[in-house]
Amino acid sequence: MESEDLNNLDISSDSAAAQADPTPRGPRPICSNCTRPGPVCLCQSLPAQPIQTQTHVIILHHPHEADHKLSTTPILTKCLSNATAVIGRKLRPGLSPLLDQSPPAIYLFPPTKSSPAVTLSDLAASPLPRVLVAFDATWKHAREMVKASEEFLSAFATRVCLDVDESACGGSIYDSELVLRKEPFGGCVSTLEAVARALGALEPNGVEIEAQLIGVLRDMVGLQAGYLNKPIKPRPKLLKKGKEKQRLRIESERESESESENSTLSGHGRT
Repeated sequence: MESEDLNNLDISSDSAAAQADPTPRGPRPICSNCTRPGPVCLCQSLPAQPIQTQTHVIILHHPHEADHKLSTTPILTKCLSNATAVIGRKLRPGLSPLLDQSPPAIYLFPPTKSSPAVTLSDLAASPLPRVLVAFDATWKHAREMVKASEEFLSAFATRVCLDVDESACGGSIYDSELVLRKEPFGGCVSTLEAVARALGALEPNGVEIEAQLIGVLRDMVGLQAGYLNKPIKPRPKLLKKGKEKQRLRIESERESESESENSTLSGHGRT
C-alpha cells in the first residue's frame, strides 16, 4: 500500500509539472560555425579569416574537456589557420603526423623541481620553434597528460612556461575581469590565453595576434557570464608546504610570546 501511494504521488507530480510547463524543452540550437549555443554564439567576435601564423599549434585535448562549455580549444582552432586539436590523454608516435617528424617544438606547462622550464622571454634568445604544443584539461589531468607525454616530447621539444609569478594572484583575465572557472593558483590561464601569450612572443606580428585572441576570449567570458547567477570565487592562493609550515610556526611562536607577556603583566598587577 505504501508503495502504491508513492507511485500515485509520482504520477500526480508529473501531471502537475506537465500542466505547468506544457511545452517540452528541446535541445538548444547550436551554431554550425562556432559550435556554441545560439545565445552565446561567438561568430561576431571571430576573425573574418583565420589568423595566419608561422607557428603550428597542436592542442592535446583531454576527452573529458572536449565537451565542456567553457573549453577554449574549439575557439582557438577557429581563430588560427595552423591550429589542430587532438583528443587524447598522452602524446605518442602515430597521433600527430607533424610531431612524428620531430620538429623543433616547445610545450607549455609550469615547471616543477623534476621538470624545469624555460620562460618565454628566455626562449626569444634561441632559435624559434616550429611547433607549439598545449594541453587542455583540468590542472590535475593536464599534469598527468604532460607526465605521460614527456618521454615522447623530450626527443625534440622544450618545456616552456609563461613569464608569470605563480605565487602571486592575478595575471589572467579570469582573475582580473571575471572568474568563470576556479584555478589552483595565481598565474593560471586558460588554454587560449596561454597560446595567445606564447604566440605574442614567437610570431613577428605577435602583439597583434595576442590582442586578437584575447579580445575573442574576453567576449566569450562576457557572454558566458550573463548566464551565471554569480561569478565563481577564485581559489585562495595556495602556499607551498614549506611556506605553510613556516607560517604556522611563526604564528605559534607569536602566540606563545603574547601569552608569556600577558602572564608577566598579570603577575606584576597582582604584586
